[in-house]
Amino acid sequence: MNDKEGRKSELEAGALALSGQLGKTIQRLRKAYNLSLSELAEQSGVAKSIISQIERNETNPTLATIWRLSQALDVSIERVLAAQDDDPFVEVVTRADTPVLVSEDGKVKLSIIGWIRTVEWLQWYDVTAEPGGELDSEGHQRGSIECLSVTAGTLEVEVGGRVKKVEAGGTVRYRSDRRHIIRNTGREVARATMVCILKAAVME
Repeated sequence: MNDKEGRKSELEAGALALSGQLGKTIQRLRKAYNLSLSELAEQSGVAKSIISQIERNETNPTLATIWRLSQALDVSIERVLAAQDDDPFVEVVTRADTPVLVSEDGKVKLSIIGWIRTVEWLQWYDVTAEPGGELDSEGHQRGSIECLSVTAGTLEVEVGGRVKKVEAGGTVRYRSDRRHIIRNTGREVARATMVCILKAAVME
């Protein structure tokens, strides 16, 4: 096995492990709120067979699928919180229970650190990008904005043919309702926090 094949194997194994964390998280939430696979399928619009595959780590779901599942699970969370309005709300999510998305090239990882109750309009992620890594995203809903705050290294953002670089300590904000690409063109691993505002004011 040459270096390229070995690297590909490592990335595939890493992606599978991260997908496994996501599956376990969804299964834990579903069971915590006493939802059957059929009930979650009905509430989310995601096929029962797909949910089962996700929980068994047999598929790598798209972000759209994760959103639909999160929104469905959110119904149950709201119900639980509503029954305990007088209780303080404190929630800790461990690293092992934090879902992670992986770019197609396997070099960019987005840990979903946002709250699923806000996923329809506000999302935020911890981003880690290896040198040469690229996250190529289709446009979100009209008026959406992303804010990328770099904490280590340097990242490059391309939107509509315009390219901007941002170094550690800097933030770049851009329209994300069109194709947008985040790249690490440097020689070191880059880290950032990304906040996506999906219901920002509609921009003409």
